[in-house]
Amino acid sequence: MHQYLLFSPEVAAARAAGKPIVALESTIISHGMPYPQNVQMAREVEQIIRDGGAVPATIAIIGGKICVGLSDEQLELLGTAGDAIKVSRRDLPYVLSQSKLGATTVAATMICAELAGIQVFVTGGIGGVHRGAETSFDISADLQELAQTSVAVVCAGVKSILDIGLTLEYLETHGVPVVSVGQRGFPAFFTRESGFNADFQLDTPAEQAAFIATKWALGLKGGIVVSNPVPAAEAMPKEEIDRITEQALQEADQQGVTGKNVTPFLLARIKALTEGRSLVTNIALVKNNARCGAALAVAMQHN
Repeated sequence: MHQYLLFSPEVAAARAAGKPIVALESTIISHGMPYPQNVQMAREVEQIIRDGGAVPATIAIIGGKICVGLSDEQLELLGTAGDAIKVSRRDLPYVLSQSKLGATTVAATMICAELAGIQVFVTGGIGGVHRGAETSFDISADLQELAQTSVAVVCAGVKSILDIGLTLEYLETHGVPVVSVGQRGFPAFFTRESGFNADFQLDTPAEQAAFIATKWALGLKGGIVVSNPVPAAEAMPKEEIDRITEQALQEADQQGVTGKNVTPFLLARIKALTEGRSLVTNIALVKNNARCGAALAVAMQHN
């Protein structure tokens, strides 16, 4: 498998020195935000992780390699290319073998992080069970990945465009623990509360690291969701987001948007309907997750 991995000089040096490393996904750059905010956000998030005592490793598929750690030029390429393929588990062999440009989702980034020996991964929000999944069977591959791939995923919960109750049920069925930071409630990406609770509240990086180490020491394979709510000052009002989400979902339905195109469509519509405020919240929560993830990676080194 190592024939497919290509480490950036910074990440290679961190591996050699035994420094804590934090994985970052690239779909947020290619599909999650407009240019130039996407590339600026990626660079700022990487710097937050460095400032927190860890080394960032943004992951993407470029030139037939899983690139673990990206140069400025590669970040720019992902942010501007327009034709990057959104890569999940099923897409990895195709994009690698065809030497296509690929941006990794939560699921694919977890796979690549585990291959690279990285235990902590920071993202915005994880995928989940889509509304109406009882007829469409539209369930993100992220959830299945969390069941089998041993990486801790720091996120701001799941987007309110999903069926949050069913998402949590699915994770419970697959034995994936959902931990919340600073509150019992499970966050819903743009808002701090979803109306559902996480399984466990663990507020400090040391507690989170001990929990994760214990899980894996018991031979319990699979990931952990560390749900870290968006800071209150940058959160959006729940009623407003719920109303706008409903409108965006109706528009997606009317326009026949399906599958992996649903989330980028909904995020773009929510951004338009909130006049850009949702993008400000999105960037704030990713940065907040980077601080949490860096602290967790450092704590796991000491466990």
